[in-house]
Amino acid sequence: MASPSATSTAAVAAAVANVNCDIVVPADPLSAQGLATPYQLTGPNGTSAAASGCQMTNAANLGAFVQATILDPATGALSVYNPLVVTQGITPAVAPTVPTLPANAIVTIDFGFNGTDLTQVGATSTALAQGSCVNGQGASVFGQVSFCNGVNFFNTALRMMRQGQLVVPAAGTSAKIVPTAGALGTGTTCPTVRNFDMVDQDQSDNVTTVYLLNPATGQTAQDSAANEANLTGSQKLLNGSDNALIDDFLDPTLGCTTFTAPDLGNNNTPATSQALDELLAAKNQPRVAALVPQNDEMVLGANGAVDAAKTNLYRAEVGQAPISRQNNRNDSPGNYCRNLVNIQTPFLAANQTVLATGATPVAAVGDNLLTFLANRLNMSFTNLGCQNFGLTNPVTVVLNGNGAAMSATFNTAPQTATTTAGPGVGQTGTPLPRQHWRKGRGHHRWMDPSGM
Repeated sequence: MASPSATSTAAVAAAVANVNCDIVVPADPLSAQGLATPYQLTGPNGTSAAASGCQMTNAANLGAFVQATILDPATGALSVYNPLVVTQGITPAVAPTVPTLPANAIVTIDFGFNGTDLTQVGATSTALAQGSCVNGQGASVFGQVSFCNGVNFFNTALRMMRQGQLVVPAAGTSAKIVPTAGALGTGTTCPTVRNFDMVDQDQSDNVTTVYLLNPATGQTAQDSAANEANLTGSQKLLNGSDNALIDDFLDPTLGCTTFTAPDLGNNNTPATSQALDELLAAKNQPRVAALVPQNDEMVLGANGAVDAAKTNLYRAEVGQAPISRQNNRNDSPGNYCRNLVNIQTPFLAANQTVLATGATPVAAVGDNLLTFLANRLNMSFTNLGCQNFGLTNPVTVVLNGNGAAMSATFNTAPQTATTTAGPGVGQTGTPLPRQHWRKGRGHHRWMDPSGM
């Protein structure tokens, strides 16, 4: 029989090796009580939180985050609420605030994860159906993200926007932005999550939710002013997110204004959310719009083949149009890569001065906002397999001793993709050109596509 120390060592090794977790979704997740019931993070396939490392004390590697955006169908008012995630078996540091929802509220719930695959599991046999929750297409999960009721929320919100019942602001402009990319670019308009200026290899993923952690007990709490004041010594837990990148780093650096709504869990303090960012992007969608491409790893099917149905499901959950011949002109795998090269590269090159003044989201990737974005583009080019479309990586980075970018040079010469017609509309199962798909640890840890 193994000694206790050997058994303990084996358990720790297994936990370190694990990259996937389950999240237990409460009953009636779209209701006020469901939103206020803590979600539980635990190990996959029946393993415990401790044995798998799926604990909120390990949030940098395997933390899960949940975010709700609420629409009042009578007035068009929007609000935000961040349901709490706890490690299974551990009580909250502070009981979550029960939100007051408008009558007939339409709620969308977005999930984010700092590992690889997060799978929803219902607390009851009907919980996932009650919330119209989806992990992916059949047995093929999206990965870090999943959704509840996004299709209904965005169908309603976009209809109300068209009818003038829901007012979403203009993206605004900034005198700090140097216009680039000619007709392909957006001038001095502030970027949104559908701008090629800022997207990466897996756009429209993860959330802006922040939690508080008591490191001594492992308990978590919602990030509210009251909880911050009362939980002395608490630490903030963050989800690596394209939305956090634009809301917390790009917008402040460029002098742009984020789209916010009252946070029902924090005394109506203005807050951001993934769904708010998508609504802003839909209102201000550029002529050359970035939509989730079929070579995004999160929407690939079995064996790395494209899956049109899975791509369309993901797009629908974030309010984007399904694959069509028209949007394939910009967003087929080859065309997405071409636009990433021809739009984002000159944007970063021309705006180096202002971007270099911004703080880095991840010091391990770049030493300021510019070098972070440059390294992110450099890695996204490879992760999307853009080299397979006759394109050349437009970014060269110089790394410091810790592997973070400390300078970058850009080749802004326009490039043409040799293969641009992606798979046909509705076509599934077409293998993409061979590329090195990411395996293992979370691939998007604080917007870091190098974490493979």
